[in-house]
Formats: sequence, structure tokens, C-alpha cells
Amino acid sequence: MDTQPNNPLHGTTLEALLNELVTYYGWHDLGRQIDIRCFRFTHDPSIPSSLKFLRRTPWARARVESLYVDMLTHSKKAI
Repeated sequence: MDTQPNNPLHGTTLEALLNELVTYYGWHDLGRQIDIRCFRFTHDPSIPSSLKFLRRTPWARARVESLYVDMLTHSKKAI
């Protein structure tokens, strides 16, 4: 099952990834990290609307995945 042991995104759904980012950063800071409308606090962000946007927008999904990998790297260094 560990066919991609060096890939931190392997086996992680977009929804799980987004939930972890929201838990770690909160919507306000997530909107600051990645400036897209679905994360802005003024536009009532939600997981379902963000997932819909990210699934249709490859460049935004790439930024979210990159931030997630950075968060994992930073979290592991803190341990």
C-alpha cells in the first residue's frame, strides 16, 4: 500500500486536507495565505463551497496542496 512513501498527499482527500488547513490556520489566516475568494472571511467561507471551487480550479488546488505540504513540514520540524 505504501507505493508513494515520499508523497505527503498520497491517500489524503482534498476534503481532509482542507479540513486540516482550516483547523490549523482558520479561515481568516487561510485567506491571507492564499488569496482566493472562497477563503475570504467576508464571503462566508465553507468547506463545500471551497471544495467545489478547488476541484474546478487547478491553480488554486495546487496552491492549497503546496500550503498543506508546507504545514506538514513545519509541524514535523516543531516535534
